[in-house]
Amino acid sequence: MREIVTLSAVVACVATPAAANEPDGLQERVAEILRRAGPGTRFGLVVLDDAGREIVAIAPDDRLVPASNTKIFTTAAAFDALGDVTVPDAAAGAAVRLEGEDVVLEGHGDARLSSAADCVRDCLATLADAVAARRRTVRNVVGDDSLFPDQRWSPGMSWNNIGTRSGTATSALTLDDNEWRVTVTPNPAGRGPATVAALPYLAIDNRIDTGTRTQIAYNRMPGSRMVRITGTVAAAETLRLGIDDPADYAAWRLRALLEARGVRVTGAVQVRHRSLDAGDDPAARGGAPVAQPPAVVPLARTVPAPLIEDLTLTNKASQNLHAELLLRRIGRVTGSGSIADGQARVTAMLTQAGVERWRYDFADGSGMSSYNRVSPRGVAHFLRWTQMQDWGASWRATLPVGGIDGTLRRRFGGTALAGKLFAKTGTLNAASALSGFMTARSGRILAFASYANDMPADGSANAAVDAALLLIARER
Repeated sequence: MREIVTLSAVVACVATPAAANEPDGLQERVAEILRRAGPGTRFGLVVLDDAGREIVAIAPDDRLVPASNTKIFTTAAAFDALGDVTVPDAAAGAAVRLEGEDVVLEGHGDARLSSAADCVRDCLATLADAVAARRRTVRNVVGDDSLFPDQRWSPGMSWNNIGTRSGTATSALTLDDNEWRVTVTPNPAGRGPATVAALPYLAIDNRIDTGTRTQIAYNRMPGSRMVRITGTVAAAETLRLGIDDPADYAAWRLRALLEARGVRVTGAVQVRHRSLDAGDDPAARGGAPVAQPPAVVPLARTVPAPLIEDLTLTNKASQNLHAELLLRRIGRVTGSGSIADGQARVTAMLTQAGVERWRYDFADGSGMSSYNRVSPRGVAHFLRWTQMQDWGASWRATLPVGGIDGTLRRRFGGTALAGKLFAKTGTLNAASALSGFMTARSGRILAFASYANDMPADGSANAAVDAALLLIARER
């Protein structure tokens, strides 16, 4: 068994005060750059050299909102818990089966099932074809997402995000990223009402006019089947709205595909959810594994691409829904697939890494929750620990690269860190984060964790943080 060393023991071995008393005054120069961001913003920054020594430590033990930096813990835990991520992700594939006269579409946590016309892999059409080959008439089409408890949104996520793609509901049965797309097109005459086009899943109250600029707003109350779209549009625009009940939407889409194949559906679209109960809380059951129901042989099942592709997308594009599904999947390894089960796996990993429990709190897997907290020191030492794991290099390769791709493609371009900084971003109301690795001028790999919170008027702290990191890389 790997020996567990607490973070307090680790940091006792590094001369933290020395960071502030470096002969070249590096820490004070970094602090001055951050102060230029103006009053109000709270910064936390820890940078470790390749020997684990802290060379900068600014508010290292403050607890700060990490925003989408939360994904580094979720994706690392997926590498740690889900086995070989380079093989086809067969365990996650959606399946279809017949129950008497009903068709049941069952989700297994697959984030990539698609109903797009040009889909070539992990396609809902594959499942529709399998049903059409066996039946010309069916009764109900049932969307079954009961593999995970029905926890569509995590605690602490702002209600106003629920209707957007950033806050779409999480479900074991996910289709098209649980997004409903609406295309808005201006009137060819250059004036008058604009037109909207979408799959007829929800009703649209269209109040958009053609104008000289595009300024669109939309509103849908949670649970409502009506979307109101207002504003003006100058050029065609596609809106991507969140879906409240992904299992219902997936079953609705399957029904349409079946009917397009000549299958008569005599019943209704139905859903099958599993309510959260005490058995889904790992603390209530003493951490004991949950007994899994016997597997049912499906009529057909999709086989998604290797999970490494989705892990890369999750980190580089900061895909919230996929991160939430990963949290529930890792919770399913020894539990029920609840948020709490996923958090228990993340906590076990952080304990193994020597990060003390008080240094973090997580309420979700994506970072959309305002309840999440981390300390820069804990994160920096965790990052260094990941590079000692056999999956560490592969996980680091999923992070955005400065000036190259993902959410960092427009940061660090044309600087000394272009192509040399691998890090996860994070942005939430008055919270900004950037944590990962960078290659210093000396060629040494530095691990860093940077957070800015409470920016006045929700301003950006990116320029100050980037300047600080560039100075550190140049000096080391």
